[in-house]
Amino acid sequence: MSEDLTISRGTKEEQYQALIPQIKGLLEGETDVVANLANVAAALKEQFNWFWVGFYLVKPVSTEKGVTDELVLGPFQGPVACTRIRKGRGVCGTSWEKAQTIIVPDVEKFPGHIACSSLSKSEIVVPLFTNNTVTAVLDVDSDECDQFDETDKKYLEEITRFLQL
Repeated sequence: MSEDLTISRGTKEEQYQALIPQIKGLLEGETDVVANLANVAAALKEQFNWFWVGFYLVKPVSTEKGVTDELVLGPFQGPVACTRIRKGRGVCGTSWEKAQTIIVPDVEKFPGHIACSSLSKSEIVVPLFTNNTVTAVLDVDSDECDQFDETDKKYLEEITRFLQL
């Protein structure tokens, strides 16, 4: 396992291509989910200097109506964040509900966007799957509009497939 990260320059695709083997090295031989999620969030934040990078985990929560699932804040890098998100709420809850990656060029134009920080301008959310069920989402925010594209989608989806929850 490697705990060093080499920040690369170049195109976005070149940066991902240099980062992916390093992430694999960070995860190699480590079975602790929290440690792995924390290192992936840190590696992405360090490489791309995004505003916020982190994970929300699907967890059962007791309510007056019984037990339901919510997204609960997991390891992240950046300012404090929303702690719980219901299915279908905001970008994270919508990604979870639809079981698909969502790219939002301008969060102000996303219906029902949850503003954990007014500094967030664009966002990408990638679901993580276990046995074809969404078990978490990777949430990445930028303080610039139009920050994320199909290149991010491709590589972030690849990175999430390395994570076993």
